[in-house]
Amino acid sequence: MAIRGALALQKRQVLILFVLLGLSQAGLESVSYSVAEETEVGSFVANLAKDLGLGVEELSSREARVVSEDNKKHLHLDLLTGDLVLNEKLDREELCGSTEPCVLHFQVVLENPLQFFRAELHVKDINDHSPAFLDKEILIKISESTTIGTTFLMESAQDLDIGSNSLQNYTVSPNSHFYIKVRDSSDGKIYPELVLDRALDHEDKLELRLTLTALDGGSPPRTGTTLVLIKVLDVNDNAPEFPQRLYEVQVLEDTPVGSWIITISAKDLDAGNYGEISYTLLHASEDIRKTFEINPISGEVHLRSRLDFEVIQSYTINIQATDGGGLSEECTLLVKVIDINDNPPEVTMSSITKIIPENSSETLVALFSVRDQDAGDNGRIVCSIQDDLPFFLKPTFKNFFTLVSEKALDREMRAEYNITITVTDSGTPRLKTEHSITVLVSDVNDNAPAFTQTSYTLRVRENNSPALHIGSVSATDADAGANAQVTYSLLPPHDPHLPLASLVSINADNGHLFALRSLDYEALQAFEFGVGATDRGSPARSSQALVRVLVLDDNDNSPFVLYPLQNGSAPCTELVPRAAEAGYLVSKVVAVDGDSGQNAWLSYQLLKATEPGLFGVWAHNGEVRTARPPSERDAPKHRLLVLVKDNGEPPRSASVTLHVLLVDGFSQPYLPLPEAAAEQAQADPLTVYLVIALAAVSSLFLFSVLAFIAVRLCGRSRAASLGRCSVPEGHFPGHLVDVSGTGTLSQSYQYEVCLRGGTGTNEFRFLKPIIPSLPVHDTGGNMAGNENFRNSFGFNSQ
Repeated sequence: MAIRGALALQKRQVLILFVLLGLSQAGLESVSYSVAEETEVGSFVANLAKDLGLGVEELSSREARVVSEDNKKHLHLDLLTGDLVLNEKLDREELCGSTEPCVLHFQVVLENPLQFFRAELHVKDINDHSPAFLDKEILIKISESTTIGTTFLMESAQDLDIGSNSLQNYTVSPNSHFYIKVRDSSDGKIYPELVLDRALDHEDKLELRLTLTALDGGSPPRTGTTLVLIKVLDVNDNAPEFPQRLYEVQVLEDTPVGSWIITISAKDLDAGNYGEISYTLLHASEDIRKTFEINPISGEVHLRSRLDFEVIQSYTINIQATDGGGLSEECTLLVKVIDINDNPPEVTMSSITKIIPENSSETLVALFSVRDQDAGDNGRIVCSIQDDLPFFLKPTFKNFFTLVSEKALDREMRAEYNITITVTDSGTPRLKTEHSITVLVSDVNDNAPAFTQTSYTLRVRENNSPALHIGSVSATDADAGANAQVTYSLLPPHDPHLPLASLVSINADNGHLFALRSLDYEALQAFEFGVGATDRGSPARSSQALVRVLVLDDNDNSPFVLYPLQNGSAPCTELVPRAAEAGYLVSKVVAVDGDSGQNAWLSYQLLKATEPGLFGVWAHNGEVRTARPPSERDAPKHRLLVLVKDNGEPPRSASVTLHVLLVDGFSQPYLPLPEAAAEQAQADPLTVYLVIALAAVSSLFLFSVLAFIAVRLCGRSRAASLGRCSVPEGHFPGHLVDVSGTGTLSQSYQYEVCLRGGTGTNEFRFLKPIIPSLPVHDTGGNMAGNENFRNSFGFNSQ
């Protein structure tokens, strides 16, 4: 958590840095400070908050920091007080050498918004070094014939301090022959010269020992001494001579140690010992003595240690040639170090944001600086990253660059980027430095859950057990973490009357659907509802899908007989004239099945009959017909047991009993069967009264209708006639005959009706059937013809 918080804080800082990057005050004048070298660590230098016109709180909130050009932490900025203090002791001689003034350049970097303030620190010299002679003893050979006033060059002392603290004067111990003369050179240094003030006498004194003292300008002054040994020689009248006063040579900085650089040669016209020349380095600094050496006899100059162009670009070497008589001459050797591309570029990261959110464009990823210590083309650098990344580099201030995202990123396409910052110089061969940054793209809830299908069709068989798993829905979310965690829910149905909450439920975690109760196909064949998938992002995103549940029929309903009624009342008796022919429609069993499909396909079968072979049932529509003409031998009352069976698995069935009465004619009054009379006698008196009242009203209504029809069709002239009947024209009204599927007879059968008046009982007699679609066979025909007729209707008989 701490790392994640630090990254988030760093990300916010860098974002604000980039937004206000264009407002950076890079062009302000430098602020100068000064401090004496060797000052203790933690010493106060300046109050940056006051000098920059900023409050201490602003320095802290903008995370001010000091960045030196050499990437060393010489200074420290206290964010609590705004004080700039020393982070280490400064040695001016180590930092700047003999360069004056000694200036350390640094920048104060402020974030939120990004600002740069250039500043410089002047390191003042203190007198912390005494003059020192590199040689503990200086040997000078002087001829006794040397004239008064002759000067002799001597090795100078070295003082690392500068200005007034540097070497200011030389003195020599008291003597009667010499005094010191100080000579100023063009490079600002002073050199001691020994001046002969009184002639020497070789016979009087062979040598003199003097003490040469070097004094600096400090307070108090520091000194350094060396011994001067003067040997008095015989006369030598020719000094060595160099062909040229200045020698120049160029040396590559990668020249191996021990390599020959140049040969310096001088000539002396004297002979013998006076003509022998020895070569030495004159006024050579410690760096020169460590780097070069000269053969005292041959004058060959060799490299003693490795060169480094980045440290010293050239050396000025004074070479002295001295003959055997003590006469000397000097020349100058200028060694120019040639730079080679031996330093790779350097990359210094100031800030890095390793996690950036998707959908945010031009986000600052990193702030860094580059440098190359080489010179010329070797120090000219080019900074780049891979071409196939949505990031770009932008130069800001001097050698600072920012790495910025080019456009909005999509974590679902790529969640991680490995960015390699390549810094290449222009030298030969080219040197490069690579710095890799791994950037993670954090998820934003920009994708809604997506169902695998826009609609789902589930099938469940009726009579299921409660809590049955009937199917599943599935949605996926391309986001990550909580943004990809999907929760499922049921949506309110479009049909307000659908009790969805009591029918199905859904598992919010995995989308499994369950039937909460047993379903009934006969009550509900199918229903639709919506399911929603919602992620846990902020704000949450959701999507919907349609689920259609089809209830599959099960054969759980037995056929139900609509006609004849089986309600326990008096059975319905069908009247059949004995004159009926084969195929005469006796009745029709009407049944329905609450199931569907093949579970509702009904077939009819005559299971039992009083007179086998007399009646048959059509297996497909339940019509009961005569299989042959009735005969006088047949009993007048018949009981038929008809089985109604569906086509389910296993099949279900129901049975119905038909009572058939054979009559000679329809004028014979209907007499109830003894069984029916007995059952009727046992009926409840109230039920009897209701049935009588209903029968009376129905009879009155039927009689009124028939009378009205008779009057209209027969007329008044025929109404008085008692021996004639009126045959109505056209069909009976629809409500007086059987309607399809609910009664005994279909509407395709018609009967002629005769109304007859008289003192006797009125009769409603069916005279004969009219079957338009079937021919009437002669009753005197053979039984074979009747059998063919019966088979043509597809009914069965018992």
